[in-house]
Amino acid sequence: MQDKQIIHIDQDAFFVSVELLKNSKLVGKPVIIGGTSDRGVVSSCSYEARKYGVHSAMSSRMAKQLCPHAVFIRGSMEEYSRYSQEVTEVLQQRVPLLEKASIDEHYIDMTGMDRFYGCMKYARELKELVRKETGLPISFGLSVNKTVSKMATNECKPNGELFVAQPEVTGFLNPLSIKKIPGLGQSTFIKLSEMGVKKISTLVQVPRQQLFKVLGNNGLSLWQKANGIDYSPVVPYREQKSIGKQHTFQRDSIDFAEIKQLITSMVVELAYELRKQQKLSACITVTIRYSNFETVSQQEKIPYTALDDYLIDKAKTLFDRTYNRRMLIRLVGVKLSSLVNGFEQINLYNASEERYSLYQAMDRIRDRFGEQAISLASTLELKL
Repeated sequence: MQDKQIIHIDQDAFFVSVELLKNSKLVGKPVIIGGTSDRGVVSSCSYEARKYGVHSAMSSRMAKQLCPHAVFIRGSMEEYSRYSQEVTEVLQQRVPLLEKASIDEHYIDMTGMDRFYGCMKYARELKELVRKETGLPISFGLSVNKTVSKMATNECKPNGELFVAQPEVTGFLNPLSIKKIPGLGQSTFIKLSEMGVKKISTLVQVPRQQLFKVLGNNGLSLWQKANGIDYSPVVPYREQKSIGKQHTFQRDSIDFAEIKQLITSMVVELAYELRKQQKLSACITVTIRYSNFETVSQQEKIPYTALDDYLIDKAKTLFDRTYNRRMLIRLVGVKLSSLVNGFEQINLYNASEERYSLYQAMDRIRDRFGEQAISLASTLELKL
């Protein structure tokens, strides 16, 4: 069986890199992206700031204590989304199979191309091309599957490159901390540490039955990754990935208050579904069908998000722009598209840490008791 040739590309400290493009005076300085108040959260930081112990998801207050001379920038997800799309377009035009894994990560399947063109040579050319056309630095790892290539990238950042061939996989993985395994969270790290497992070389020696007993199916998945085994395919990137909801009224309506309540309810459900799937949307569409069956839509490109408030405001604005016939409405729908894997960046929409914590608490209630267990007050009349 032919070895896979998978490239993982990571845009180095992506948000910071965009800010450095905009302001070269920031080069070499500790830069922190995120909330500027003490109650804010770090979304990203430069490598200069990381030397002081600053990292993403840390409170801004702690970051200021660790690195008081850092430059704090609130950031703009709209700009970051635009630059992300530029990188995607550069890659998409030049590779056979591309997966956009998140706002700043891509996988490329080059299997078979090595017979005609060296994959490492081509990856280097892609790296230089992205730098030339977007101004952004990237790092990449090339190996036999997505897990090993991603870990290779993480080991060579920033602005690095690393090729791990099949015979070298075990030697590359074994000395690394288990923290380096993609998808291994803090609670799992604590459980494994209590078992005396801190290095990948130790993890591969633990019987799979024991890992299954302690961690369930996740334990078996981690054992496979620790052994350099990953059969997950590179999934082609498609702009049209979407989720949506629509409602047909029993009687054609022109009750705008009720319609906007309905739109709010649909957006809340869609945003919850995004977060549950660990996805973000970069495009929202509102559709209206009039009583004469004429159907019209308006859509808008947006920064990658899964936040209820932001999406609700956009949906209502799009509805106001779409409705222009002074006719009764038969159907209304909302669609979120251009989906990518990822998590919300707190504080880049003026969304407070408390507000996002509220979203997470509501999601936990829905996960346990069902989607209808908790709702926004503005949608309750629809459920009475």
